[in-house]
Amino acid sequence: QVQLVESGGGLVHPGGSLRLSCAASGRIPDRFGMGWYRQTPGKERELVAKVTDKRVTQYHDSVKGRFTISRDYTKNALSLQMNSLKPDNTGVYYCNLVTREFAVPRNYWGQGTQVPVSA
Repeated sequence: QVQLVESGGGLVHPGGSLRLSCAASGRIPDRFGMGWYRQTPGKERELVAKVTDKRVTQYHDSVKGRFTISRDYTKNALSLQMNSLKPDNTGVYYCNLVTREFAVPRNYWGQGTQVPVSA
């Protein structure tokens, strides 16, 4: 099993910045991707940014140029630097680790951290 623990959420004003962190522990697979997802009430979880197992980064169009995802391969950690935050960025942010077990995709999730963006 893999455990993911997020930190760094909290109330931020529009235009402000916040940095989220995620630490992975447990039975870490040899190859895996990691990413951040956001969820708001009544909506499905959506991708914010990710780093694949081939070290390719991908961002949601709405956060390009404002958010930066970073992965520390030595510590199995992930961070998300969020700048110029907007009220639309409000939500619960989840850290994700995805790997393949017997050729089947397997997703692991953290408990989520709240990010309210409000004046």
